[in-house]
Amino acid sequence: MEMRAPKGVFDVYPGAKERWQDSALWQFIENIAKNQAELFNFKEIRTPIFEHLELFHKGVGEGSDIVSKEMYQFQDKAGRDLALRPEGTAAVIRAYLENKLYSTEKSSKLFYIGPMFRYERQQSGRYRQHHQFGAEAIGISSPYQDVEIIDLAMSLYKAAGLNHLNLLINCVGSPESRKNYIASLKEFLEPQFDLLSEDSKARFHKNMLRILDSKDPQDQKLLSGCPNIIDFLDDQKKDHFDTVCSKLKELDISYKIEPKLVRGLDYYDSTVFEIISTHDTKTPLSLGGGGRYDGLISTYGGPQIPAVGFGTGIERIIQTLIAQNNFNEKNLSLDAYIIPMQQDQFSHAYQLAHTLRQHNLSVDIDLMGRKLKNAIPQASHQGARFAIILGEDELKQGLYNLKNLVTRQELDLKKDAIVDYISKHSM
Repeated sequence: MEMRAPKGVFDVYPGAKERWQDSALWQFIENIAKNQAELFNFKEIRTPIFEHLELFHKGVGEGSDIVSKEMYQFQDKAGRDLALRPEGTAAVIRAYLENKLYSTEKSSKLFYIGPMFRYERQQSGRYRQHHQFGAEAIGISSPYQDVEIIDLAMSLYKAAGLNHLNLLINCVGSPESRKNYIASLKEFLEPQFDLLSEDSKARFHKNMLRILDSKDPQDQKLLSGCPNIIDFLDDQKKDHFDTVCSKLKELDISYKIEPKLVRGLDYYDSTVFEIISTHDTKTPLSLGGGGRYDGLISTYGGPQIPAVGFGTGIERIIQTLIAQNNFNEKNLSLDAYIIPMQQDQFSHAYQLAHTLRQHNLSVDIDLMGRKLKNAIPQASHQGARFAIILGEDELKQGLYNLKNLVTRQELDLKKDAIVDYISKHSM
């Protein structure tokens, strides 16, 4: 029997056949995400990959596609209804409440990285197990907190090397203004109900706003000229949204107001946003998005605490980066590959490797006893910038032969000098 991974999941491993599955790329992106989060003073939180089913029914919404169509749900041996987490926010808020983080801090800025699970058709960047980086800022209602979340998302993408980024924003308003808007949208679409797609017909009775998000060309045609949700905002939400837009302009973060942007989760209640890549103009790709969800914590029985956040798919970032051909291979390079010419030099080679690693240099050793003509190509294959060749004559003189694998320049250096030289040229 041939053992294969289930449909819709994949392995991440060194030197993967599909480049986007290379673990070095994943580490590179995850490190950037963590570094950017730290620059904005977000702290890591880790939650279980499965939760009580009710958590997602209550928070994400029974009318959402995630809950109604895509969740992996099951009963455990005690008959409890559980689900693999389909998104990160609900789990973070559950942890926030259960551990009473609000009792020790007036505000919390949290980030997470981990797998999410949705039963959906596999396509580029979307898998049944996919991986997200997300950030949640809890406890601050200021529009400047919305701006900081958007700034963090854009900074992450730019630090990773992505370009052709488009920021779309909208405001879905308060529960009361949304209720008025939904009534107006319903009145607009009712005469054309029979022409809607089957999905939109179902949403007409369960979740009207999700019709705006339909990708069906006929639905989009019918929505032409529909009421604009921004026209229904109360003064407080309008002022909040205007401040967000104004500050984005000041920060020189370009954006476009997209009136039909509502996102697919029920808990959003003010600012919403999505960031897309338009590198391929025929098929723009969504990289991530989020928004404000001031009512979610109270929905779970907690205090009335405001919050805003976003999530982004790691797979989508990596695949877009490769598609844009804007990835700097130097970011994954090994600083040095040590080649001992004889087996009795292995101990010396390891001592040198230890010294270099103590100076934060990435190093590997050829412990296979390869001949030089085979060891140098292996060093290049490992992505090393330098090969350090330990020959008997050089070691007697206290020297190391250093070969630049890019320029092919060679020089002999003493131990202290070699540490400084590689440190300087590893930038």
